[in-house]
Amino acid sequence: MSTKDPLPGDLAIWFVIMAEMLVFGVFFIVYVVVRSNNVELFNEYQLELHRIGGVINTIALITSSYFVALGIHAIRNDNIKRTGQMLLLALFMGAVFVGVKIWEYSHVFGAGINLSTNTFYTFYISLTFFHFMHVLLGMVILIILYYYLQKGKYSAQSHEDIETGASYWHMVDLLWIVLFPLVYIIR
Repeated sequence: MSTKDPLPGDLAIWFVIMAEMLVFGVFFIVYVVVRSNNVELFNEYQLELHRIGGVINTIALITSSYFVALGIHAIRNDNIKRTGQMLLLALFMGAVFVGVKIWEYSHVFGAGINLSTNTFYTFYISLTFFHFMHVLLGMVILIILYYYLQKGKYSAQSHEDIETGASYWHMVDLLWIVLFPLVYIIR
């Protein structure tokens, strides 16, 4: 990123990020409106969620974003080895998120709950699964970045792809930071 560039990474990713934020934003607004008309139902079923799992996932994604930020700092300083280590740590924390989410889903679906159980679970499953898919895509992006980093594609002078992938990963983290309290905590 040069000092003239207002945004890190490729401009196209910012159109993707804005579109995704818009989609999630609409989803969040609809959730809030429907919740306000079904407060008792949402409060009752919200208590069935595994908040500790949600907290672990929040810590995992925030930590993962921190590692990605350290990786950006490292690549800007041409520290390829450190960049790779940070991408791997970010991936590991992403895998923690995925593992906890799969554990959560196994309990939900194992209890016979699905999209049609009630309005709360329709939103819970839809929102968290949509986000889950974004985490998986983000992990694929990080794996590809790591692969090309190891092949010598990136340096302090040429690392726009890493900044582009990092921007996407930070969006995934930001969305969870909104989604977690909205679905798991706020009553």
